[in-house]
Amino acid sequence: MFIVFVHVHVKPECVEAFKEASIENARQSIQEPGIARFDVIQQMDDPARFVLIEVYRTSEDPAKHKETAHYQKWRDTVAEMMVEPRQGVKYVNAFPDDQGWG
Repeated sequence: MFIVFVHVHVKPECVEAFKEASIENARQSIQEPGIARFDVIQQMDDPARFVLIEVYRTSEDPAKHKETAHYQKWRDTVAEMMVEPRQGVKYVNAFPDDQGWG
C-alpha cells in the first residue's frame, strides 16, 4: 500500500465549501480500483484544518487518480480556498498487511 496524508488549511469562509467538494471527490475516488480508502477528516479544535487520508494499492495509483475528471474538478474548485499550499506526506503501511486493507 501507498498512503498519503494531505494536510490542508482552508480559509475560514471556505470551510463548508471545501468540505463539500472534498467529500464529493472522496465518494468518487473510492470507486477507483487503485484506491483502498479515501478519508476526509476535519480537526476538532480548528475546523479550518483538514487531512485527506488516501490509501492507494500501488505507488502508481496516485498518478492515475490525478488523471480523473473528479480529481481535476476538486483541484480546480478548492485551489483558491486554501490559506497555504496543501502538504502531502507519504507513508507505507506497517500494520495491517496489504490484505488487511480490503
